[in-house]
Amino acid sequence: MRTQQLAIDPVDRLSAVFERFRVRAHLFHSGPLCGVTRFDAQPGLGFLHVLRRGEMVVTHRLHSGAPRRLVLSEPSLLFYPRPLEHAFHNAPSDGSDFVCATLRFDGGVHHPLARGLPPLVVLPLSRMQSMQHTLALLFAETEQVRCGQRLLADRLFEVLLLQLLRWLLDHPDGAALPVGLLCGLAHPELARALVAVHERPGDAWSVESMARRAGMSRSAFAAAFRRAVGQTPAGYLLGWRVAVAQNRLLEGAPLKTLALDLGYGSASALSRAFTQHLGQSPRAWLAGAHR
Repeated sequence: MRTQQLAIDPVDRLSAVFERFRVRAHLFHSGPLCGVTRFDAQPGLGFLHVLRRGEMVVTHRLHSGAPRRLVLSEPSLLFYPRPLEHAFHNAPSDGSDFVCATLRFDGGVHHPLARGLPPLVVLPLSRMQSMQHTLALLFAETEQVRCGQRLLADRLFEVLLLQLLRWLLDHPDGAALPVGLLCGLAHPELARALVAVHERPGDAWSVESMARRAGMSRSAFAAAFRRAVGQTPAGYLLGWRVAVAQNRLLEGAPLKTLALDLGYGSASALSRAFTQHLGQSPRAWLAGAHR
């Protein structure tokens, strides 16, 4: 009975990721767009667009992973988790209206969630009833200039992003999630193990202890993890620890402290794991990151 209960109890699948790897939104447009508007791919930036009313055509370059041409005929949300050039085509008199924000992911394209999403997520607003209150607040804030408007609009875009990710996790079949972290978090049993690793990366994790946390047998857990996440549990654990180390190195944390926090007996042990995963030492990586 206890194993079954572990598998069905709800778990917060997103907070631990966003507490370690922030996403910051910045409102940059509110109102109509006419003709052709191009959005360049910029390192480390994604986009979140809300088509409030009107119709438009969206185009992407060939081999970008996104549809070459997409026609939107109803209010919709467009989410680009990674840098991707795109263009909006709007007739001058069609009355389309937008609010748009850039999204800056800690770690850029290496942000754990940015890597686990398709290049473009498009959802009609009518399908996302849980976001209607946030959207109403966002639209109200962007209709006129008031004190703190930009700051509040930025925060509302960040709330909207969290609600969108929550919707994707709750509707994995309709979202067509690719293999990766979000697909793993959408799996009720695997999510328990993933969240535990995210919250306590320094614990002495093994495949057996992760499987127990998920309420599964070792073999079933390892097979399901590989299918959903696309790598072994041990490989994911290494990648998560190194990603946390990268983020904290940029904040100025010493390697010795990180080693203790992440479950390594010494700074040299963490350095070896870091080099195994990234192909360069923490010192070399950090020097390149600061250029």
